[in-house]
Amino acid sequence: MDSPHLLDKLSPAITRMIRMDHSHVLVLSHKFTASASPDRKKAIADAVCLALEIHARLEEEIFYPALREVDGANEVLGKAQPEHDEMRRLIDVLRTIGPTDVHYDATFHQLMRNVTHHVADEEAVLLPAAERLLADRLGELGMQMTRRRLQLARPHAGQLVVAQARTMPATTMLMAGGLLAGAWWLGRRGLEHYQRHH
Repeated sequence: MDSPHLLDKLSPAITRMIRMDHSHVLVLSHKFTASASPDRKKAIADAVCLALEIHARLEEEIFYPALREVDGANEVLGKAQPEHDEMRRLIDVLRTIGPTDVHYDATFHQLMRNVTHHVADEEAVLLPAAERLLADRLGELGMQMTRRRLQLARPHAGQLVVAQARTMPATTMLMAGGLLAGAWWLGRRGLEHYQRHH
């Protein structure tokens, strides 16, 4: 029998992945301060906005349809898409006005208030419902989300690297570099193992 692909082995359950995305965005957003330079504000906002856009696509394409199949009458699920649409509207405003505009900070904070409310609803209602009703599919859906995330992130790889460099302290960058090197090494080992056995 074929060994599962290394990517599949490393994919967390979809609900865990969604929680990790939520934590990442909320932690990153707290770096946005009134005293930061316009360039730093823009770097943080750009990183947050791209992460939110990718996350929303993943939920809309994979998570929401799977949950709708088993819990279509869920009121919180019914509000999720309009909340994503409002999130995208605020992201468009941020990209249109730029960090020196007097409304930039207020728009970013409004975006994050909306996101925080959305995250609270998902973590209190949707994720527990998925863990109850989709328990036997969480791993498979996590694999789908991992594959699709890589596809969505690929065109933005350069932007993601620059955003990370501008928003992370130097010590964290060194740690991230080590993690990336480790991930590259694991990927090489996994590929060699896969090629030897196929």
